Amino acid sequence: MKISSSDATKPVINLDQGDPTALQEYWMSTKMKERCVVVIPGWELMSYFSDKTNVCWFLQQDLAEAIKALHCEIGNAATEERYIVVGNGSSQLCQAALFALSSLSEDKPLSIVAAVPYYSTYEEEASYVQSQLYKWEGDARTFNKPGPYIEMVTSPNNPDGTIREPVVNRGGKVIYDFAYYWPHYTPITHRQDHDIMLFTFSKIAGHAGSRIGWALVKDIEVAKKMVQYLTINSIGVSKESQIRATVILNELTKSCRIKSESFFEYGNEKVKSRWESLRWVVDKTGDTFTLPDYPLAFCNFFGKSSSTYPAFAWLGCNEDKDLESLLKEKYVLTRGGERCGSDKKYVRVNMLGPNKDFEDFLNRLLTIKYPNCFEGIPCFEP
Repeated sequence: MKISSSDATKPVINLDQGDPTALQEYWMSTKMKERCVVVIPGWELMSYFSDKTNVCWFLQQDLAEAIKALHCEIGNAATEERYIVVGNGSSQLCQAALFALSSLSEDKPLSIVAAVPYYSTYEEEASYVQSQLYKWEGDARTFNKPGPYIEMVTSPNNPDGTIREPVVNRGGKVIYDFAYYWPHYTPITHRQDHDIMLFTFSKIAGHAGSRIGWALVKDIEVAKKMVQYLTINSIGVSKESQIRATVILNELTKSCRIKSESFFEYGNEKVKSRWESLRWVVDKTGDTFTLPDYPLAFCNFFGKSSSTYPAFAWLGCNEDKDLESLLKEKYVLTRGGERCGSDKKYVRVNMLGPNKDFEDFLNRLLTIKYPNCFEGIPCFEP
């Protein structure tokens, strides 16, 4: 790997958003191009309804079956005796779950908490509509308010990639966000089995534009309330998106059985390679920057021990500096740690952007420590 840099004349690199376009190459391969074409006649899918007898009446049955088959193949979540609620991405499902749990509670408003550093959108979602049903209360580790509460648990965590469990543990409700509990990001150590589990099509396969997510819900009353929210909010979910997601998820399941075609093998190697490059650069800058270390664990899916390679890097600065502003001077946009309830010396960096953006980011990161690197001249060549 050769790294050189001159950032003054380069465009802005946006690594703030989690746009997962790095996975696009897999779907551009000849086989996948042919297998994943979706054709929908103009007369199909015209009704609001998919199955009026289903709790989630706008859920396409083929999508439900594809979701169950993929979870069974991966072994990352229990689907038996669950209601599947489909949403416009897991963000909408998170809001639906907050509505469901708080509206079913006798005490209002319910406190909403998450352990720092937390996904910044949780605070935004809980505060945006200024609901009387619930209220954002911040860090779960310092939460000591009496009464019922809802804790958001993301595992692996966004933004720092750590494996998480509930922190408060006082009998409150927990919403588990497993957006990144897939084998290309982290070892699948066991099958998750909780009351409410959220997943997103965006981070599994990279198809963020389809806006598909799903919740696995045990309690029928919670599922009904979530569907009520989705009905009022968007009158269901696009059937066209559901059909596309069905085709892609079925291909993911099939690919698991042929190692040379396995999407998760491909994705794991892709993200692992990027993490190795980033750690190399951080190491070359001495003690300027920090990254979390992740323990090895046995992955039941791959059948071997592996590490975690998160979709985001939680990059830190050893000095007491505003790292978001420092990187912005290099025309690199990141998400500041303060938005995640943490410190300004940390930033969240998207690891799933385009190849060139990632390479340019590494270049510019090096120039913070070595400002005399010139365009076209490799600073280091390991």
